[in-house]
Amino acid sequence: MAPRYGGGVSGTILSLSDWQALEGSHVARVDAATAPHRERRGDGRTHPVEDFLFRYYHHSPAHLRRWHPGAGVVLEGAAGLPRADWRHYAVVGDDVTLDVPAFLEARGPAVRFVRSLLTATLSRPAQLGCFGLHEWAMVYRTEPDDVRHASWPLRLGSGGTDEVVERHGIRCSHFDAFRFFTDDARPRNALQPSREEQVALEQPGCLHAGMDVYKWAFKLTPLVPSDLVADAFDLAREIRVLDMEASPYDLRELGYDPVPIETAEGKAAYLERQRSFAQRSNALRRRLVDVIDAAVTAPLTRH
Repeated sequence: MAPRYGGGVSGTILSLSDWQALEGSHVARVDAATAPHRERRGDGRTHPVEDFLFRYYHHSPAHLRRWHPGAGVVLEGAAGLPRADWRHYAVVGDDVTLDVPAFLEARGPAVRFVRSLLTATLSRPAQLGCFGLHEWAMVYRTEPDDVRHASWPLRLGSGGTDEVVERHGIRCSHFDAFRFFTDDARPRNALQPSREEQVALEQPGCLHAGMDVYKWAFKLTPLVPSDLVADAFDLAREIRVLDMEASPYDLRELGYDPVPIETAEGKAAYLERQRSFAQRSNALRRRLVDVIDAAVTAPLTRH
């Protein structure tokens, strides 16, 4: 069994056997989580729910399975191994550790942006009750062949889908969802999010903001330990399931029962899961901010 390890700037020294056990556990975890995607990719098949995290975020299973301990951790006996040549790592005698000053010098603007976005999001209450209408707004008043997932039928048909949009107020705060709205749907949104307003508008009740914690974690690799990246991946995958179960698509053939947000029962079910995801994504945001803060405030010793 691999030793317990929390990652982060801690001055931890891991023996060769310990860190290789941790690496092996991470690789096994990721391989199990990505096996269906890799199998489909080999056969040329796609999946509208499970493939989203790889297509949208452009972070491959190969990158996800590469284990990083995070900042402040010394890996004994790694100097003669391929890891020693990885970017932002430094050799110290027979050992290898992350060169935090080099990473911060290269990625400083990204680190500062991610921290500002996460802390701003954490400072706000979760806005619940959007009911996943962003997915409906992406197909509002479109021809059947123009919908984003044209291989799957709309559960209520085109007319029924449009009616749901017209009967509900849309309050999407996430630019990367809003930018896929149809031209007819954009004026119906209570907000008009832009990239420039992302820090000002992001809030923890948003499903896409919750999935994006995974993006911010892997974009700061190798500063962020891989256990945190994998935890964010797992949550993002769960959120994506609700995202599509509450969407206008009928995915029962794939085993996804609809969350009919056009009904009172569906709204209640959506709210319950949305509230839980907001709490869990905030816990990951706090962990990610702690990693950033520990790295930025640690003594900047070059190796």
